[in-house]
Order: sequence, then structure tokens, then C-alpha cells
Amino acid sequence: MSEATTAVPSHRAAPGAGALLAVLGVVYGDIGTSPLYAFKTSLQLFADSGITRFEIIGILSLIFWSLILIVTVKYVLVVMRADNRGEGGILALMALAQRVAPSGRMRTVLALFGIGGACLFFGDGVITPAISVLSAVEGLEISSPEFKQYVLPISAVVIVGLFAVQSRGTGSVGRVFGPIMAVWFLAIVALGALAIAQHPGVLRALSPWPGLVLCVHYRLLAFVLLGAVVLAVTGAEALYADMGHFGAQPIRLVWLGFVLPSLVLNYFGQGALMIADPAALENPFFLLGPNWLRLPLVILATAATVIASQALISGAFSVARQCMQMGFLPRMTVRHTSSSEEGQIYVPQVNAILAVGVLILVFAFKTSDSLAAAYGIAVTGTFMCTCVLAAVVFRRQFGWSRAAAITVFGGFFLIDTIFFLANALKIPEGGWVPLLLGLALMGLMTSWHRGRGLLLARWKQDSLPLASFLARLPQSRTVRVPGIAVFLTGNPDYVPAALLHNLKHNKVLHERVIFVTVNNLDIPEAGADRRMEVAQLAPGIHRVTLRYGFMESPNIPRALEDLRERGVPFEPMQVSYFLGREMIVPAMVPKLPLWRLWLFLVMARNAVPATEFFRIPSDRVVELGVRVAI
Repeated sequence: MSEATTAVPSHRAAPGAGALLAVLGVVYGDIGTSPLYAFKTSLQLFADSGITRFEIIGILSLIFWSLILIVTVKYVLVVMRADNRGEGGILALMALAQRVAPSGRMRTVLALFGIGGACLFFGDGVITPAISVLSAVEGLEISSPEFKQYVLPISAVVIVGLFAVQSRGTGSVGRVFGPIMAVWFLAIVALGALAIAQHPGVLRALSPWPGLVLCVHYRLLAFVLLGAVVLAVTGAEALYADMGHFGAQPIRLVWLGFVLPSLVLNYFGQGALMIADPAALENPFFLLGPNWLRLPLVILATAATVIASQALISGAFSVARQCMQMGFLPRMTVRHTSSSEEGQIYVPQVNAILAVGVLILVFAFKTSDSLAAAYGIAVTGTFMCTCVLAAVVFRRQFGWSRAAAITVFGGFFLIDTIFFLANALKIPEGGWVPLLLGLALMGLMTSWHRGRGLLLARWKQDSLPLASFLARLPQSRTVRVPGIAVFLTGNPDYVPAALLHNLKHNKVLHERVIFVTVNNLDIPEAGADRRMEVAQLAPGIHRVTLRYGFMESPNIPRALEDLRERGVPFEPMQVSYFLGREMIVPAMVPKLPLWRLWLFLVMARNAVPATEFFRIPSDRVVELGVRVAI
């Protein structure tokens, strides 16, 4: 169940040096390592016809203005204003958009955009570690061709190590990764600046004109080129998704003050090197440095690309929990890795699935050039979904005029669409991978959401209205026994099936009965003043409503301890928690297509038990089986 609430802006303290360093380590690894492959991939399209200064300056212009328009203007300056009480990401944006949507049909359409963007984001989370680590380790071939046979094994070891440390938490990982990324950015600044000093004419690419002229001159080939240029802005969505980990202010400060200038200098440095030596096309990034520096640079790049994956992995954990709380994924284990930051979490199941997916891609595609074809679809698809949702939020929540919303977000959507169509040309070469992943995840999410809706409807149909039960209770001569019984129910107006089964088999009712309903709000966190609502229904019988935001993990026993402050007797050691364990079976006439029903049953059987998800002590739980046909 969800409740609409009015968003309240969150306030965070001014970021210190430690916070800025952690942001650098977690958020900017992905986009910060794009110079390893983005410029090289773009240039290779012109390798057969010969690469001249004209193509080099034009490509640099397109990369620079993509960084300015998509990352800086769209995400950093505009979209990141649409925070859901400090929380970002496409599902947080979807919740905001649905809250201000004028109709139920509109909310359904917005939900599809949100789910679609989230599914593509997960696809991006699988591809990013694979291409980033491969592109770095491939630098060994520049030092010595003999290392080529070791590229895949080393990449696999690095990837396994990356996912193995995720359980230590985003904050801890950020403190380790931050200094490494600082060294990385300083290194790419130095390499780029030295090359630019030798060929300062490359700065002509700061103008959009060379890029426009290149597009007009090459036409169809320039359209294909945009599919490679977009590799320079991968990681932009992670900036928004990781807002809940650190807040918007430090992310903006680090981008504008350090990351953006560093990237521009390195890209332009690679361009200057290519003007001086066209043979550097083999790997313009690593050839920026002298021979003695290449092996240390490969080691640093490998460390940086490991970190590059962190932004997507952290974002995937956040998005997965949002999906669970919004009813689009079954319950999974969520571990909090920080005592001060609610947003820093670890989801073991998601971590394991990502790790397996990344390893499969590494051994299937074998090189970063092959994976580059699969990379852009997920990124640009998410860009488009974010654009649509943001347009609704800024129009209806921030009060933008229709003309302003259409002009700003229509322009962004046009750019995103061009990039998406350019990447669609790469579907046969590998672009099918993120599309297949996205469609599979969308099938899972929509099947779970639809199945849960049918399950709740069936419960409502088969349940006894609570008002009727309470009215007949005094005349029923039901035996009341000492203790406190807590019944979890998703339908507060109906008697939980577990209570009816307990009466049927045990013929008793506890002296004190508490019906607990957990409501998921469309805000990140529910304040302490809204967490609990208590109502006395009859002598010794209370109804408790607990509210949690989509970025919180429910803890029912801890929340119920506050009942004593509200005058309700509650002793944790006297409590028994009664839960219904549903055995879901197909109905005679299933209301779901067979493939959706199969998916729903598989997910239901593998969902984390309610006792673990709600943090209920297992030694105080009584489970009663309930057979439900849908």
C-alpha cells in the first residue's frame, strides 16, 4: 500500500573534504574513466578513410558539448533539483511524477517509463564493470603484446574482487576509492595538459561549430558517430541515482570544480596527440604518457575502472530497494552499512546477480571494443525515460509554464532520442544485450506487481470484514489467553487469515491483540511524527499502522516498542507474531498469462521471508499455512 504525501526538501550540512572525496570515489568513477575508450571508439569510425585534423576537432567538439548539455545542464543543474526529499534516481522521480499526475491512466503511463528506465539502469550496471575493467587491463598490451593472453583472466579476478568488497558498504568503499580517484583525475589532467601545450590549436573544439560542420559533412556516418560519442556521458544517470548516498550539493561541487575540467583536458589532450601522431589511434589514452609511465598508468587505470563500476553498483542497490518498497520486486535482504546514512545499503542478491552477469559479458565479448556496441542503448534509453518524468515534475510540481517545460525538456528529449537512434544501429553487434536484459527485468517487475495485486484482491474477497468480527466477538465466548499477539495484515479493514486459522485450530484469542499494517509511502523517509498511527478497536484490541518511505527498511519490533509511550501495554518478551505463509497455486481459470504466473510463482517462492524482511525474531513467530489460488 502507498500513500501520497507532499515532498519536503531535505537539508544537509555543508560537505567537508572527506565527503567530497567519497563522492569522487563512488559517484564519478564511471564517467571519469570514459576517456579510456570514448575518444578511441569515435575515431575508429574514420580509420579507413584517414583521420585528419577536421575529424579530430569535430569529434572533440561533439564530446565537449555532450558533457555540457547532457551532464552539466540536464542532470547537474536541472534534473537534480527534482529530489524526492533528498533521494534521487529514476524511481524517486517516478514517485514525484505520479504524485502530481492528473489521472490514474497518466500515473500508469508514468509507472511504465519509471520501470523501463530502472530496468535499463540495471542493464547499464551489468555492462559498465565489464567494459571499464576490460578497457583498462587491455592497456597491458601496449606495454607488451605478450600480456594479451592474460587480459581476460586478470579482468575476471578484478571483477570478482570488486563485488566481494561490496558488503563493506558504500561509505567504506568511498573512503578507500576516493584518494585513488583523486590521483586518477590529477594524472589525466597532467597528461592532457602537456599534450595541449604542444598543440593548443585543439582548443578550437570548445566551439560547437566544428561538431556541427562535421555532422553536416558526413551526414549518415556522423549519425553513427553519435553512438560512440555518447560513451563520454555514460555515468550521468548514476549522478542522480546516488544522490541519496551523499546529497546533491557535494555531487555538483565535485563535477563543476574538478571532474568536468579534468575530463575536458584529457579528451583534448588525446586530440592533440592524434594531430601530432595519427598512429596513436592504437590507444590514444595510454600513448599520452611516456614509455616508462605506461605500466603504472595501466595499474592506476585498472584501479580507476574498478571504482568506475561502484557508481552503478551503489545505484543498483538503491534502485532495487525502491523497487521492493514500491511493489515491483519481491522481498530481498537489505543490509545497512552505515549507522549515520540511511541510503548506504548492501543487497546481497543484487550483488551476486550483477557479478555473474558481468563475468558472462566479459567472457562472451572478450574485448572492450566489442562491448562498446552494447553500451549506449541502456544509457540513452534511461536518459529518455528520465526526461519524460522530469518534464511532468517540473511542469506540475515546480510550476513551470507549458512553454518552458516543452522547450527545455523537449530539447533534451530530442538530443536523447538522436543518441538512442544512433545506438539502435548497433543492436545486431551487441546492442541487443541491454535490450534483452531490460525486457526480461520489465517482465519480472510487471508480473510481480500484477500478481501481488491479484493476491491482495483475493485476500480481500476471502476475508471477513473486521467490523463484523469485532461486533460478534463479545457473544462468541472465545477463550482469551495471556500474552500479546501481533498479526501482520495488508488489509486493515479485514481479519487476517492467520487469526482465523488460529481460532479454528487453537480455539483461543490472546488478551491483547495488535493488527499491524505496513504502508509504503512515495517519499524516501517517513518522519518520526508520521511513523505510527494507533487506534483502539475493542478492549485489548488495537490497530497499528506503520509508515515507511521507499528508501527505508522496516523494523516492526523496534517500531512497536513505541506503543508504551502511547499508553498501550507492550512487553517484547510476551509477544507472539502470527504470520500467514501463503501457498500460491494456479486457479482453475488463471487471471494471469501462464508465463507471468510462472514468473510470479518462482519469485514468490524465492522471496526473503517476511520475518527476515521485517526483522522479526524467528523464535517469536507462529506461521500458519494459507492456500491462495490466483
